[in-house]
Amino acid sequence: MNCPKCQGSMRTVDHEETTVDRCTKCGGLWFDLLEHEDLKGKPNSERIDSGDPAQGRKHDAQGRIMCPIDNVRMIPMVDAAQPHIWFESCPVCHGAFFDAGEFTDFKERTLIEMFRGRKRKRPL
Repeated sequence: MNCPKCQGSMRTVDHEETTVDRCTKCGGLWFDLLEHEDLKGKPNSERIDSGDPAQGRKHDAQGRIMCPIDNVRMIPMVDAAQPHIWFESCPVCHGAFFDAGEFTDFKERTLIEMFRGRKRKRPL
């Protein structure tokens, strides 16, 4: 499989029972259906995100990203709890691609982000 962003080769990396693909060139991560959500709750899973975040940010502007599995255009997605995190998702296989550094950011919600999520509407 080749990276959907830089076309580098992808190599598998394991964390506990979960295997994901990491680009050998840009460090981006490919997650099969909901693997990113599964790994988000596992201790030390951010270790799979060993790529350089500065390198990952260079790929943020790419517009037409094709799924490495189904060869269909991927959809830009945003994490509702952390709207600064954008990743790509396949509408067919529901795989997700995170640029280098994005999974670590996705996994580690800041204290400010937690408080924003708990905001309540003021009574009228």
